[in-house]
Amino acid sequence: MFDFLGSIGGAIMTPLYYFTSGIVLAWHWLFTQIGLDPDAGWSWALAIVGLTLTIRAMLIPLFVKQINSSRNMQLIQPQLQELRKKYGHDRERFAQEQMKLFQETGTNPFSSCMPLLLQMPIFFALFRVIDQASRKGAEGARGFLSGDQAESLRDAEWLGGRIADTFLSSDNLETKIIAMVMVVAMCATQFFTQKQLMAKNMPEASLNGPFAQQQKILLYVLPVVFAVSGVAFPLGVLVYWTTSNLWTMGQQFWVIRNNPAPGTPAFKAKQERDRAKGKTVAEDPVAKIEAETEAQRIKRQQPKKQTRDQRRKTGGAQPKPNKPAKEDPDE
Repeated sequence: MFDFLGSIGGAIMTPLYYFTSGIVLAWHWLFTQIGLDPDAGWSWALAIVGLTLTIRAMLIPLFVKQINSSRNMQLIQPQLQELRKKYGHDRERFAQEQMKLFQETGTNPFSSCMPLLLQMPIFFALFRVIDQASRKGAEGARGFLSGDQAESLRDAEWLGGRIADTFLSSDNLETKIIAMVMVVAMCATQFFTQKQLMAKNMPEASLNGPFAQQQKILLYVLPVVFAVSGVAFPLGVLVYWTTSNLWTMGQQFWVIRNNPAPGTPAFKAKQERDRAKGKTVAEDPVAKIEAETEAQRIKRQQPKKQTRDQRRKTGGAQPKPNKPAKEDPDE
């Protein structure tokens, strides 16, 4: 049974080994062409940074969808609260109305996790490539990595520590210090990226909703998870994840600054910058988005027209307005 599961796991991971190692070796070759020693730790560390940049660049379209969906989730929180008050006693009806609202606004509540989930296979593949090279040397080569390259990766030193070692596996004090510094950097960048999103790009009305509670949980849980597991990551994997967090932080800062969600502190700050530049509201694409969102909200809140039979059944027929009395010609 375990052999069968192992063969399935190998069949799934083998293409990822080739994909990940191929990108790392391409960047490694590039850095050796500009004069870096192919066996030096910096050439391998920078190659892993290159892998991170390549993967994150490929995920930019998905990140844009994630931002748009997150903005929509924040903007529809008042409507979700109204639905919860109205249909809280009927879970099935609430789920139907909630799904209808998601479809109308183009919101996917699961899209915020997609970049992280899609990076995890690459993360595990890189972990296995480095880990096997560290444990077995040439015999542990995975993907496009040759035996000599696996041994070079295993023995490469970066900032005084071996790039394939972990905090737990190494007896070298410098390796342990570097590993702890990288774990702290990884957790700190994870925390501040999530904090940045909540502090600047969430409307005040959304801060007490379920979506905000979910974000608060992730704010504190994810850094703890990475801190506990980070001591078992090779230095090269810590370089990958810290670089990815820095990319996310910079990318998110740019999006929040230039395309903030309406009703947020970042949106008010952008309006003030636009006024200082003499930019009119009509020229502001973010203000147009806010106006369109408000118009859609008002449209959804307007009562639907009912037929005469429906009004008779519900007793909701509205009295017709009194017509003005005709003037008496004799008066």
